[in-house]
Amino acid sequence: MNISKIISKNRANQKMSQEQFAEALGVSRQTVQKWETGMTLPDTENLMKISKMFGVSLDALVFGSGVREQEEKRLIDDFQPDYTSIPAWELYSSSEQMRVEYKQCLDEGLDVAEYEDLFKATVKLPRGKHREAIANEIFRMIREAKLIEDYPFEEPSDYAEIRRLRDGYVPEGIIPDTKTLEKKIRGAWVGRFCGCFLGAPVECCRRNELIPFLKQTGNYPMHRYLRSSDLSKEILRNYKFTFYKGSQCSDLVDHMPSNDDTNYTVMAQMIVKRYGRDFTPFDVSRLWLSAQCKDAYCTAERVAFRNLILGYNPPESAMYKNPYREWIGAQIRGDYYGYINPGDFETAADMAWRDASISHVKNGIYGAMMVAAMISAAAVTDNLQAIVRAGLGQIPKTSRLYKKCTRIYRMHEEGRTEKEVFSDIYRRYDDTDSHDWTHTISNAEIVVAALLYGMGDFARSICMAVEVGFDTDCNGATVGSILGMRGGIDCIGEEWRRPIGDRLDTSIFGLPSITIDELVKTTLEQINPR
Repeated sequence: MNISKIISKNRANQKMSQEQFAEALGVSRQTVQKWETGMTLPDTENLMKISKMFGVSLDALVFGSGVREQEEKRLIDDFQPDYTSIPAWELYSSSEQMRVEYKQCLDEGLDVAEYEDLFKATVKLPRGKHREAIANEIFRMIREAKLIEDYPFEEPSDYAEIRRLRDGYVPEGIIPDTKTLEKKIRGAWVGRFCGCFLGAPVECCRRNELIPFLKQTGNYPMHRYLRSSDLSKEILRNYKFTFYKGSQCSDLVDHMPSNDDTNYTVMAQMIVKRYGRDFTPFDVSRLWLSAQCKDAYCTAERVAFRNLILGYNPPESAMYKNPYREWIGAQIRGDYYGYINPGDFETAADMAWRDASISHVKNGIYGAMMVAAMISAAAVTDNLQAIVRAGLGQIPKTSRLYKKCTRIYRMHEEGRTEKEVFSDIYRRYDDTDSHDWTHTISNAEIVVAALLYGMGDFARSICMAVEVGFDTDCNGATVGSILGMRGGIDCIGEEWRRPIGDRLDTSIFGLPSITIDELVKTTLEQINPR
């Protein structure tokens, strides 16, 4: 269709006579007649007026709407994401994310049971724009879902509301002198590395294979790191789990290998160095974007990283299409805020909240706050019960995390055995299910139990935290960090410290490695004088 016919057709559609059209444009009727017969064409100024009047693009006027529509359709069809290349951690419509999202909603008390079949049907669809569109609608419905009637928990993510609902327990303690504090800080760093290194080789190994493996290698109850001799072909052929040698065996390393559990602790130090102790969640998000590549982040952190790139800033970065929002990620990031706030439980928890809230909500945040407060308490008291209670004192007493960890605490007080407590955890959680296996609450219970039943013995406590399964390197690192702070570097035996050496590798841009001395020195500098 040429421009003359396009003008005539659009004028007729607007039910305008040539006279009315000419008057609206400020030209004569004869001029309009010449345009529509093809004798002349409108100049640029009049083309723009006609485009605006009819609400069509200049392309549509000059080339014809049919051509334009065809071009737009071609562009839409050509520019579609290749959904098959997007990892499950990033694709909201994936079977993994939809399954976890449904369980997470139930945990939070959202009234979504009627949508169960929709969740199941969605993941059966082939990857593509239609499945993603349905998943987007599911997300909208979740955001609008109400709490089930009589849901017994109140779990805010807002810091002021969290403070309102905490019990605020504060144990008695004494700030140590400078020399003792230096030993404690060094113990916390090294303890974290030791516990992480112990658990890393068996991370993701489920209990039905972990326990037989430890028994077969003469390491049950666990009492040492894995060695390369544990990973012979004769032994490995008995297990489906893939064990790796190299950087995960104590006889093959001379320093601490890079691990996300330790990278975050170093990044927390970088946050305070770059932005000061009054850093904000937005500051944390900026460092995340500049410090590591996408593949360094997992589950909730990977989703938050994606959201930050798309322009969703905290706290939306934690909430937008993030089914992992209460998983353990933030809990492994809270240690450093305890290191730099000895005896100041509230500030430690506050800093942990600022870090956690960019990727987590509710109990996902509380886990980070609890760990930071426990480490802060471990700097000023040896009493393990007081350390645990100090952590619980900084989170809502109306939360699932508070209730479940208090249950472990009371079972210990009542004289229940270690075996009874861990059997109770196994009964309530399924370690073959990724949601239970990596959730904040299940792993926090293990941390509390290992602290109480390990009775302050560093080696026994980190081994207990690892040998029970679930997120082994995270729990080993957290327990090691707390007890390293409590007892100082001298509580960690040489057999545990030797493979760690005096250096840590990282995946942080521009920081391939850093010495323990450097980490300790900067930590001491960032402690707020009291």
